[in-house]
Amino acid sequence: MTSKVKKYIPADGLAGLKENFKTDAISGFIVFLLALPLSLGIAKASEFPPIMGLITAIVGGIVVTFFMGSRLTIKGPAAGLIVIVAGAVAEFGQGNNDLGWKLALGAMVAAGIIQILFGVFKLGKLADFFPLSTIHGMLAAIGIIIIAKQIPVLLNDNPTLAKGMGPVELLLNIPKFIINLDPKASFIGVVSLGIMLGWPFIKNKSINMIPAPLVVLLFAIPAELLMDFAHTEPPYALVKIGSLMENIHWNVDFSGVNQIGIFIKYVIMFALVGTLESLLTVKAIDLADPYKRKSNANKDLIAVGIGNTFAAFLGGLPMISEVARSSSNVINGAQTRWANFFHGFFVLLFVLLAAPLLELIPNAALAAMLISVGIKLAHPREFMHMLHIGKEQLLIFSVTVLVTLFEDLLLGIAAGMLLKMIIHMANGTPISSFFRAPTIVSFEGNEYKVEINKAAIFSNFLGIKRKLEEIPPGYHVSICLKKTALVDHSVMENLEHFKQNYEAHHEGGSVTIVGLENHKPLSNHPKSSRKKVDK
Repeated sequence: MTSKVKKYIPADGLAGLKENFKTDAISGFIVFLLALPLSLGIAKASEFPPIMGLITAIVGGIVVTFFMGSRLTIKGPAAGLIVIVAGAVAEFGQGNNDLGWKLALGAMVAAGIIQILFGVFKLGKLADFFPLSTIHGMLAAIGIIIIAKQIPVLLNDNPTLAKGMGPVELLLNIPKFIINLDPKASFIGVVSLGIMLGWPFIKNKSINMIPAPLVVLLFAIPAELLMDFAHTEPPYALVKIGSLMENIHWNVDFSGVNQIGIFIKYVIMFALVGTLESLLTVKAIDLADPYKRKSNANKDLIAVGIGNTFAAFLGGLPMISEVARSSSNVINGAQTRWANFFHGFFVLLFVLLAAPLLELIPNAALAAMLISVGIKLAHPREFMHMLHIGKEQLLIFSVTVLVTLFEDLLLGIAAGMLLKMIIHMANGTPISSFFRAPTIVSFEGNEYKVEINKAAIFSNFLGIKRKLEEIPPGYHVSICLKKTALVDHSVMENLEHFKQNYEAHHEGGSVTIVGLENHKPLSNHPKSSRKKVDK
């Protein structure tokens, strides 16, 4: 009998800190360079004091590290929540942003506690309940709204020009913003945007190690000093920070509960969207982890909830497991959770020692960074990708985007899910199987057979997943879809994720998906929906 060589896995806890101090500190420092300007820009775009974005990054790094269930994700403020946070400030404050900020913090505390409960009651599978086309539509809509809101800032227009405008109105008024642009600030903004969009195309690996936002600052700060913004530009052209100690005091106000409808709406949105984005990031980073470690999604939700509750009491933004910073962390060679700690530590160090430097940053440069994030979220290739998966996916995606732009995020998600259900019914899905797919698991020889009946769709996948997760490691698993009337895109994608995870984390395990011979794909995409055709 030959003994198996145990694969190397980096140690966790204090042993991991000692073992990987250098690599994690270097990665944490590079991520800090990325997080610093983005956290400022996200806070400002969210109508929070800019330093509150840094407070969230500090809490996400220094506090949350000790509770998180994932090894390589970075916790901090996210562009994907700008729309919700700014909406909460506007609706709670009714023109008084300081009041709106403090009342929004009360809703954030409640949402943070709900996220903790999500983890305690093991709802880390929540992301699997929502159709992928709706989630991508939600993110694309957020991207469009970010772009719409930041264009006047990029051009340094007087804030009163865009005050009170919704995203569609902002887009329609772009010609007006261009007519009223500030030439000097616009020059910095447009060049900064060019740097953000062009940097990924540079092929030199050494140069690519430098985060694009840092390059923007290295251009924008000397440029504004040369143009003497402090004496020639209006006060809204530059970031205003203040000291850390001036800003840390009791800011949260729970009297927003008196506006019960608004309070409940934003508690749901903070908790739901923040949770979805965090879970999707954890799933993506697990696949990118070179050691194929599997995160504890429920533990990670508890950690994010603790971080959000703590940050809100300090006046900070909501945080998530942020995908761009987490991806950078993996690329930079991080080994353990300590990279997240170091990123927060370096932010704290910078704020304590060099905060005045932050007030040299032009707001147009921060707007350029956020517009580049918005373009990534709402890039035309997202629309083309949905069309490639199937025309019905593009329709669901587009309806989610449009309803979000014209109404709000919750209605957009609801509209996308409702349309998906209507399409499923039209494709032969029995109503009885919308929330339950009869799933039989049997064991024969050295093989587990999983037989799914009626339909396998986004809304009943949690039950299917529960059965799959009960299968012990190291076996061959055969998933049979022969008796289903429909298998939707979300389930095809999730089954592929299960296959990848089971085979990566369980030595000797393998997964095959069978029984689709009589199902017709709704497009040429390998993970498109499959509808059973009678022969």
